[in-house]
Amino acid sequence: MRIRLAVGTALTAGLVAGSVGLGGLAGAVPSAERPSGAVADAAPAALAVGDFDFTRPETVATGLQVPWGMDFLPDGSALVAQRPTGQVVRVRPGQPPESIVQISDVSPTSEGGLLGLAVSPTYAQDGWIYVYFTTATDNRISRFRLTAPQTQQPILTGLTRASIHNGGRIAFGPDGMLYVGVGDAGQTATAQNPQSRNGKILRIRPDGSVPPDNPIAGSPVYSLGHRHVQGLAWDAQGRLYATEFGQNTWDEVNLIVAGGNYGWPTVEGRAGDPRFRDPLITWTPAEASPSGATIAGDRLFVAALRGNRLWNVPLTGTGSVGTPTAELVGTYGRLRTVEYGPDGWLWVTTSNRDGRGTPAGSDDRILRFPPRDTTPPPTTP
Repeated sequence: MRIRLAVGTALTAGLVAGSVGLGGLAGAVPSAERPSGAVADAAPAALAVGDFDFTRPETVATGLQVPWGMDFLPDGSALVAQRPTGQVVRVRPGQPPESIVQISDVSPTSEGGLLGLAVSPTYAQDGWIYVYFTTATDNRISRFRLTAPQTQQPILTGLTRASIHNGGRIAFGPDGMLYVGVGDAGQTATAQNPQSRNGKILRIRPDGSVPPDNPIAGSPVYSLGHRHVQGLAWDAQGRLYATEFGQNTWDEVNLIVAGGNYGWPTVEGRAGDPRFRDPLITWTPAEASPSGATIAGDRLFVAALRGNRLWNVPLTGTGSVGTPTAELVGTYGRLRTVEYGPDGWLWVTTSNRDGRGTPAGSDDRILRFPPRDTTPPPTTP
């Protein structure tokens, strides 16, 4: 996700997150991303900053294959990673997608493949683009430049891969560090093992090295006790929020602190156990299966797969949340990624060709929604 400050309905966040200590241990059970299913609607609510008009969608791209990671270049165009093909495409409103690069060694099995994508926050100086993907032997992060896209430099390798729970979301924080959601790969005990990088949120430098102020000296582990994180977003105060798939009972939105333990597999949802940090929000799997996340103004938006909706979560400015509202319920099927664009619009990708949805003829799509009560900008940047 890109980080922007609020000006009317556009914003930027840009500060650093706080720290606390580590805690807890244990072991338990896995499951895959949940298939699509019908769910109840929820009434929309009036918004303030971050208010988008969901009645005025614009289709940015069609005919994609599971668009997973997405981030923006300085010119406003979007780079999009397609999970099963290993291909990165460049997308501009009003123009057909343009193939940019084929990522080497992508092995697209079940939930694996080409996953997260992040553009360097200092792109104008270094030109780096980062991708998280599954190979035949591991999950890893590589980086490349558009000037030489076939020269791909691995910066983090050896993350355990599996057919499920590969994690894969990557995003630069306001501190300039790269944050990485890594799933438990179906091996639940790894989430409570500080020596394992699976079942964690990692924090690394742009070159893959470990920052000296990480919670555990010499370790990329930033927080532990995670099952399958797929969304990372920062608010204007620099607080990190993460979405997480539960097993059979509760999906979660968590406020992430350095060294925090989020309980999996000992805990799913809220436990009130002082060893672990309780989630801010829980949903049933039928309502959510939460994937991508972004923040616009005082709103956290969460793309839901099985829930077939976009969750709109009010943020209080103090690290707590208000009552979520469901948007786009059943309108576009499974939603994978949501990003707040540099154009001030909200961009959303579908995930109906991932083997668990019912694709429309134009799927998969990227849509964008304008700020409410504004004149839409031109369709080209």
